[in-house]
Amino acid sequence: MSLIKGETGEWEIVLGLEVHAQVISDAKLFSGAPTAFGADPNTQVSLVDAGMPGMLPVINAHCVEQAVRTGLGLNARINLRSVFDRKNYFFPDLPAGYQISQYKDPIVGEGTIEIDLPDGESRKVGIERVHLEQDAGKSLHDQHPSQTYVDLNRSGVALMEIVSKPDMRSADEAAAYLAKLRSIVRYLGTCDGNMDEGSMRCDVNVSVRRPGEALGTRCEIKNVNSIRFVKQAIEYEARRQVEIIEGGGKVEQETRRFDAGRGDTRSMRSKEDAHDYRYFPDPDLLPLVITQEYVDGIRGTLPELPDARKNRYIKEFGLSLYDAGVLIGEKETAEYFETVAKGRDAKQAANWVTGDLFGMLKRRGVAITESPVTAANLGKLLDLIADGTISGRIAKDLFLAMEETGKDPAVLVEERGLKQVTDTGPIEAAIKAVIDANPGQVAAYRAKPTLFGWFVGQVMKSTGGKANPKVVNELLRKALDS
Repeated sequence: MSLIKGETGEWEIVLGLEVHAQVISDAKLFSGAPTAFGADPNTQVSLVDAGMPGMLPVINAHCVEQAVRTGLGLNARINLRSVFDRKNYFFPDLPAGYQISQYKDPIVGEGTIEIDLPDGESRKVGIERVHLEQDAGKSLHDQHPSQTYVDLNRSGVALMEIVSKPDMRSADEAAAYLAKLRSIVRYLGTCDGNMDEGSMRCDVNVSVRRPGEALGTRCEIKNVNSIRFVKQAIEYEARRQVEIIEGGGKVEQETRRFDAGRGDTRSMRSKEDAHDYRYFPDPDLLPLVITQEYVDGIRGTLPELPDARKNRYIKEFGLSLYDAGVLIGEKETAEYFETVAKGRDAKQAANWVTGDLFGMLKRRGVAITESPVTAANLGKLLDLIADGTISGRIAKDLFLAMEETGKDPAVLVEERGLKQVTDTGPIEAAIKAVIDANPGQVAAYRAKPTLFGWFVGQVMKSTGGKANPKVVNELLRKALDS
């Protein structure tokens, strides 16, 4: 928990997040229209999505399964009976004048997420509910100087609204929660988590209070589309509220938006309560009833999730909590690591993945799935180190060559003559040449043996780094001490 120091004392931030996660599905929640991202405007719209009179919604069974999978992945209660409601409000991009959502009877009830914090601590954040709803369309304000355009491609796309309890107390905790939630839904295959494409959006509820006092008045920051912006929005909004209260004012419950360019939040409208939406059960949809057998069948298909995989890496591979946490953050990274580590030194594999590989990916600005160095080839590189074919120093150069060419490391070793020298003859010759050329350093070494490392460096340099370091150390020490 982090406290804000104000003019009149310390304040505690209280945070809850509402995450809208777009369901991975080829069709929308209540129609058969496609859901592909990036299609031309208004080319993926059925009569149901357009709100045409007399059109009836038909539930997409795959979306229901995806919601149940998500609930199970969040250790949440699955409600065998849930109800779809009409949430009434009027936007240009909501053609029916209402959104089909769930209110009092959602498909998923309470659950928990365990988050790992930057200081190494872990804590649990409660999940209040997960409900299914259809997305609205999108208003485009930058296509014409005086008109707003409406694209209904997104209208009717299935969303899971994942609502946390107000259990978070800092921007870092909110960031860790959002990252963990994104990781879970990606592992489950229920949402791709691509915030930059809008398939995962976050509404942040922020309030402040004196430590131990009742909850303060909250403001909701709508549609924040990156973890970095979530942190910035929280930090700004909490400070704004503290300044209002300490200045003798009162925080008004309202909906605000985050301006990424300015780094501040701005008022949009007064915050609506549930009664403002005039919820009522959708008359075109019967209550959704599922069986425990159905839920158990989905449970049996769940993959190994991030927490279980992290604990396995610590227990099975002997990795630190930090390294295990880094490696399991993305499913693709974990799978890459396991390919590299299979049958090899797992700690060495982890060091290469989190060090050289991550550095290369960052430098090139690509995802691990686009890495020019495959997991299989990185594993082969470790094999070459283990069997003495190359030294650790040569391995670094070889990795760069693998990045440039995408080639098998064994092929590169042959092409570039990088095989480690283990024959004692050439190494003894290199040692003799270094000793003969540096009589002053030899005398200094005998007075101060810590200079041994200098001689090792000179021998390795003269052999182009190809000499076996262990052999060099043994022969060099023998030569210097004779």
